[in-house]
Amino acid sequence: MKDTIRTLHPEKKQGVNISREKYEIIRQAILSTLRSQKEMTFMKLSHAVEKEVNGNFEGSVMWYVTTVKLDLEARGEIKRVRHSRPQLVKLV
Repeated sequence: MKDTIRTLHPEKKQGVNISREKYEIIRQAILSTLRSQKEMTFMKLSHAVEKEVNGNFEGSVMWYVTTVKLDLEARGEIKRVRHSRPQLVKLV
């Protein structure tokens, strides 16, 4: 059986079980991108992560970015900038 992680949701909704390996790949890409950019829109972050993992990731990168981003928010590692449109995210 593959090693999985149960994600969290910032609004206490039910998380999902995903591969720990895929979670870590996306998590590292999100955090490294935000370290270099400080703050960026969710769409720009998603595209940057997609470029970073290009060719080395099986599955929908966008879905994993959304899922892992919500988990990182729930864990207090990143946060949404309040009242931003489009949504901005940054490291805590």
